[in-house]
Amino acid sequence: MDAQVDLLTDKEIEDRLAELPGWSVTDGSLTRTYTFERHLPAAAMVIHVAQIQEELNHHSELTLGYNTLTVAVNTHSAGHAVTALDFTLAHRVEEIATGHGAS
Repeated sequence: MDAQVDLLTDKEIEDRLAELPGWSVTDGSLTRTYTFERHLPAAAMVIHVAQIQEELNHHSELTLGYNTLTVAVNTHSAGHAVTALDFTLAHRVEEIATGHGAS
């Protein structure tokens, strides 16, 4: 198995979550909900996240609300577990979030 999709221990997940304020593991997925002032910035971030997912060949569940975007990801090929690849995606999403006005 690729090192990116190796299973993480609970301690490794906890340590990595400490580097990602606002993210948590919920229902077996690495998850965060972003809030925006309006709908359009939230929708624009969906497209930007989709581009990152294509680059990584790793896709999350994106839920778009009026002024919210929820990202939820786990690794299907690792039995729907949270892996290093999920944290890579989360870090990439964090890098773009403020540029879209997300909080």
